[in-house]
Amino acid sequence: MSNGNYEWIPFYEEFADSLLKYKNNRKELIDKIYKCYDENNIQIATLEGDGASKSIFPFDIDPFTVFALFNKKISDDNRIKLVNIFKQEFSLSSNAPEHFDGIPLVNNLSATFYYFSDSRGDKDIDNLWGVFEAALEISKKPNEIAINKFMSYYDNVLKQKGIKWKITMGLFWIRPNKFINLDATNRSFLEEESHLSDTVANKIKNLKNPPKAIEYLQLCEDVKSVLSSYSFNYKTFSELSHEAYTQKDVNDSDLPVDGLGDEDVKTTKYWIYSPGERANMWDEFYEKGIMAIGWEIGDLTKFKSKEEISKALQDYYNDNKPHKNEVHCLWQFAHDIQVGDIIFVKRGRNDIVGRGIVTSGYKFNKGQYYSHSRTVQWIDKGIWSMKKNWDERTKSLPLKTLTEFTMYTHILNQIKDLFEEEDVESMKEYPSYLAEDFLNEVYIGKDEYFTLLNLLKNKKNLIIQGAPGVGKTFLAKRLAYSIMGLKDVDRCMMIQFHQSYSYEDFIMGFRPSKEGFELKHGSFYNFCKKAEEDDENDYFFIIDEINRGNISKIFGELFMLIENDKRGDKNKIRLVYSDELFFIPKNVYIIGLMNTADRSLAMIDYALRRRFAFFDLKPGFSSEGFIQYQKEINSSEFDNLIENIKTLNEEIKKDESLGEGFAIGHSYFANLNSEDIDEKLNYIVNHEIIPLLNEYWFDEPEKVEQWSNQLRSVIN
Repeated sequence: MSNGNYEWIPFYEEFADSLLKYKNNRKELIDKIYKCYDENNIQIATLEGDGASKSIFPFDIDPFTVFALFNKKISDDNRIKLVNIFKQEFSLSSNAPEHFDGIPLVNNLSATFYYFSDSRGDKDIDNLWGVFEAALEISKKPNEIAINKFMSYYDNVLKQKGIKWKITMGLFWIRPNKFINLDATNRSFLEEESHLSDTVANKIKNLKNPPKAIEYLQLCEDVKSVLSSYSFNYKTFSELSHEAYTQKDVNDSDLPVDGLGDEDVKTTKYWIYSPGERANMWDEFYEKGIMAIGWEIGDLTKFKSKEEISKALQDYYNDNKPHKNEVHCLWQFAHDIQVGDIIFVKRGRNDIVGRGIVTSGYKFNKGQYYSHSRTVQWIDKGIWSMKKNWDERTKSLPLKTLTEFTMYTHILNQIKDLFEEEDVESMKEYPSYLAEDFLNEVYIGKDEYFTLLNLLKNKKNLIIQGAPGVGKTFLAKRLAYSIMGLKDVDRCMMIQFHQSYSYEDFIMGFRPSKEGFELKHGSFYNFCKKAEEDDENDYFFIIDEINRGNISKIFGELFMLIENDKRGDKNKIRLVYSDELFFIPKNVYIIGLMNTADRSLAMIDYALRRRFAFFDLKPGFSSEGFIQYQKEINSSEFDNLIENIKTLNEEIKKDESLGEGFAIGHSYFANLNSEDIDEKLNYIVNHEIIPLLNEYWFDEPEKVEQWSNQLRSVIN
């Protein structure tokens, strides 16, 4: 028996039954949903658009989209709040759940089961109601008429835009004991023969696209039969789904990860890959659901460095060449690609022929020519020519077998634009991050944290200013994470202002193209559009070195709109370079970072000060967190050095030409451990602190020498 909590099942099933009565009265259903949100002062997601990126009040809705309102990537607190609101509004007798083990969640940016009215078919929402009604009917009293009705509607729904595997998630929500969830996590779990059976595993592996109705219903019966016949820890579809997500969490914990400087945050990477010369292995790899590369040098996990791979390739080719490209490709294939990464398949220099999601780690297949492989859920297959899309920056696709191009956003966006459905199903799960985590990591007190929180929440624009090394960047990201409740790097963006940064970089402007010049959107414009589509969640835009840019020039006409009371679609303004009416969403928060010790910059103007709240971040040597950190290091030299730095900061504070804004921050001494502490302290003092003092007191060499000698004496 699984150790999960499935108290959600009775509530979900009763809620599904209650929705059926609105099949022919959808306006009342929409009104009830909006009433739930309005009366509880909650921002509802965009449920309908007018074809011009504008949110409008919906005139139709399907029952699966209603379920998606609380089965997407929001915090459990918000999920619990919503189910309690719906329980009351729809007069449900089942207890509102507080645990949601095994429930698949849709992507926040594609949480409706239909496209907006300008892009969907006339019968799309009717078909969703049809399959919903038939699913409930066959779960209660299966009969031939109901099953045929289900199959007809299900197959029609599969043809609709934006559905694919999502329909199996919706069916699982409404009847989790009848219909199996086939999201990416569950499919990856079922592909392993040891998790169920080789028969089921082979069926799942052969699914290149969502199964048609007859195949899906048979798969549900096959899995149910295996679950009842063998002694697995999971006996139901919900328990199986919970086990799949639990296994995924365990497997992901061993993967190399990165993202905005946080090692426990996994971000999606994008790769261009060639399956053989001119993609000659593409059809075979597509059918097998894999990506693979050659070079028969053995299991790549046995090599501890690129140098070892290079030596193996020299033995393989019997030469002394470095083979840099091959070495890099093999190392990346084995170590850098992650589960959840997106693969674009290329043929030649101009054609994209497929797209998929990586679903497994590296595998070595001894004796095969293409012996290095990973399983991939292939989403698209066809031919998409890039030839017409190239600009002055990009003339063709890379020649190499494997290339990561996550950071080359202009190429990535050009390739994404080829596909009708830009977003493929995400497999990312972000680590939880709460106020307690913030206070454990950031060296400020609890009162200061809540002051920061209230300033940002109330003003929506905050500038954190402080001396070098007080941890402004570190704090800003973690402040955002603590408000979100998780380290969701997709909702947090950082840029850096400089003297050449302009409105064209920030909002929009004309850029050279193959045909001459074309209008390109800037970082803040794109970020606001992304936040607008996901208006139930907060988004954080962090600007490092905010006082290095010409603020008025960069923000342009949007300078007024960043004010708290000027947010939202009721405060649109026409942009300079286009006829578009633009607004800054209410869920966007701006955090600026400013170094108070930078003499080259003038004070920021009053217009900016009026629109931002300001917080002075001071060195945290006396905070509870830093004191505990000192105890863990357990070094008398470290303790003595910190006491001397505190005294030095007092002298800097009293200096009329410097002041508190030039104090030495605690970040210089962060992330140390007891090993080699003497060597590390020697480096910090001689190569970081003393050069800083030389800059501070360039006209007082005696003072620099005095403090240099004093600090060196402590560590020597």
